[in-house]
Amino acid sequence: MHGYSQDKDAYLKRLRRIEGQVRGLQRMVEQDKYCIDILTQVSAVTKALQSFSLGLLDEHLATCVVDAAAAGGPEAEVKLREASDAIARLVRS
Repeated sequence: MHGYSQDKDAYLKRLRRIEGQVRGLQRMVEQDKYCIDILTQVSAVTKALQSFSLGLLDEHLATCVVDAAAAGGPEAEVKLREASDAIARLVRS
């Protein structure tokens, strides 16, 4: 079971909302909307994805990483490295 499992419905709801925003962007382009208006919506979608990612990362750190650290051994090192790599990818994006 993953750390986000108990909040899975909330995460799926957020992703569906983001999906709707992306479809809205497609419609804006199809309708030849003003570039700045489209860019404003792109910024909103980007922030929504960033917020989603940070929430998921927080869940991962609070559950998977904490549990692995408490157990110790090589699994703890793997989970810490995974978390560190995920944070690095988020910072670069």
